[in-house]
Amino acid sequence: MNDTTKQPIEPIRPTTPEAIALTKNIIRSSRYGALATIDATTGFPLATRVATATDMDGSPIIVASGLAVHTPALLKNPQCSLLLGHIGKGDPLAHARTTLFCRALPIKRDNALYPELKRRFLNRNPKASLYINLPDFLIFKLEIGHANLNGGFGKAFVLTREDLVLEDIKAQDFLQHEQSAIDHMNQDHPDAIALYAQKLCKNSKE
Repeated sequence: MNDTTKQPIEPIRPTTPEAIALTKNIIRSSRYGALATIDATTGFPLATRVATATDMDGSPIIVASGLAVHTPALLKNPQCSLLLGHIGKGDPLAHARTTLFCRALPIKRDNALYPELKRRFLNRNPKASLYINLPDFLIFKLEIGHANLNGGFGKAFVLTREDLVLEDIKAQDFLQHEQSAIDHMNQDHPDAIALYAQKLCKNSKE
């Protein structure tokens, strides 16, 4: 007798280079996301919108006020998740998004990493210069553990830290000249930047 019992469909696809590249693109290009934490007082799940940037290794960076409810939440329990994605025309659930499962590392002003993370955050979020130097603001580096990618219907993937984070950065010379290169392009080659945005990034906005 033939066994006609259907095997359950596995919703998670094998990880592909395309899935890794898409997730990295979402992380690097997102300007904001939904941060999920555990409220330090009530223990209830807490979700809030945060501005984001990335460290050179691909780890997300956020800045938080001591008055924000998610700051004591992260300090008490650094486990958190960050939902990133881009919304376009049509059904928002049809667009790719990723959930990063992270551990939040507070970076104080006397930490050697602080100036670099601050610089990269302000490059992505220049209006943050209005508040980032206030004494109650903290920078958090979100250390990725793993990630879920929803690339659209039937396109679910689980990615590891190794898929997304550059553990051994051998580009210190690049880092030393990164800001001067950015400033040079912004000041002296705005037309070239506009061309790159329009042709390579498919962005027609001025």
